[in-house]
Amino acid sequence: MYKVLKGMKDVLPTESARWRAVEREMRKAALLAGYKEIRTPVVEQTELFARSAGESSDVVRKEMYTFLDKGDRSITLKPESTASVVRAFLESGLYAQALPMKLYYVNAPHFRYEAPQSGRLREHHQFGMECFGASQPSADAELIVLVVNLLKSFGLKNLSVRINSIGCPSCRPNYQKTFKEYLDQKHDVLCKACQERIEINPMRTLDCKEEKCKAELVDAPVMLAHLCEECTDHFTLLKKYLDNAGIDFMVEDRIVRGLDYYTKTVFEVITKTPQGELTVCGGGRYDGLIKELGGPAMPAVGFGMGIERVLMILDELDSEQLLLQLEEEQPQVFVACLNKSLAIHAFEMMESFRSEGLRAEMDHQGRSLKAQFKYADKLGAQYMAILGDDELAKGVVKLRDMSNKEEWEVALSDAPAALKERLSK
Repeated sequence: MYKVLKGMKDVLPTESARWRAVEREMRKAALLAGYKEIRTPVVEQTELFARSAGESSDVVRKEMYTFLDKGDRSITLKPESTASVVRAFLESGLYAQALPMKLYYVNAPHFRYEAPQSGRLREHHQFGMECFGASQPSADAELIVLVVNLLKSFGLKNLSVRINSIGCPSCRPNYQKTFKEYLDQKHDVLCKACQERIEINPMRTLDCKEEKCKAELVDAPVMLAHLCEECTDHFTLLKKYLDNAGIDFMVEDRIVRGLDYYTKTVFEVITKTPQGELTVCGGGRYDGLIKELGGPAMPAVGFGMGIERVLMILDELDSEQLLLQLEEEQPQVFVACLNKSLAIHAFEMMESFRSEGLRAEMDHQGRSLKAQFKYADKLGAQYMAILGDDELAKGVVKLRDMSNKEEWEVALSDAPAALKERLSK
């Protein structure tokens, strides 16, 4: 028997309703904030991610699914969406339209070849938002507030927002020089990956997950102490926006994020679980990425949120805490017929119910009437519409409330509207 690949997962019908409910609320939140949906291909040129994420990132160095296609071109399964959205923004000329341009994506598949972890598979899906052309920290704050309110609307309570500023091309080089001198003294006690990062992008050592490196770098100089006036003002104003919005946050000077394109603001939204803290969402500002990928100099800010991780956390909530409303899937009516010769009439009746917007089903296996009732009960049908030779001769259908066994007859032509009215009460 074939099995799903390691790090991949099927979303079965018993789970898909939860996915749709989460995606529905994500779309609603994005649309309320003026964001419009964009969908980008699952594969891109490898160079797009190498240039955007940075050669020092773990994504590029270890995690990308990269291969040659039949045209001998190097292509990569999308490890993240920001670069793809920027590429589409430039290629389609959206930068020439009214700015800021606000775009979002939902249920976007991403692929990273890494050990599967809690809520993070090799194929995982993200909800993300990208704002192009907005330089003010109000755009940063807008996204952070939106994320917090969205997660709270699902029922999550143990949320914390952590923010940092990692500077800009004006102030970061001086810090990098100071930090590299510090790291050179620690070179031999750091892990091999960090030793490589010292030469490529020293700040990425702060993102190391090795406990030994964390301990060795506990007294490392931080970017916040080296910000230029512009970055300082931006960060100060961001904190004011968040304070005014009632968002509890803490400044965490070790947040650098895992991709090289970030500038100024970086942030993470964390939740506490029985297994410890989990990052639900991460993002920040990337003011240089659009120009790096061949476009005009333009500020930008965005975030990505793993849908699997959100669903995993929601699974751990008590039912009374969960505020997410799932759409109903059970049939509102099941059309049963006394014998096979009436199946064609049952089919017509089923379609008439559906034309009124009702979820309707019928038997497709030639079951007996008794077996049809059992099947309808397993499906959770609210009502039965029963057709027999006598009913058909009189031009009526018998409706049955499955909850209390009440039965009554309605004219065939009136049945859909009558049932729809009853369901609305």
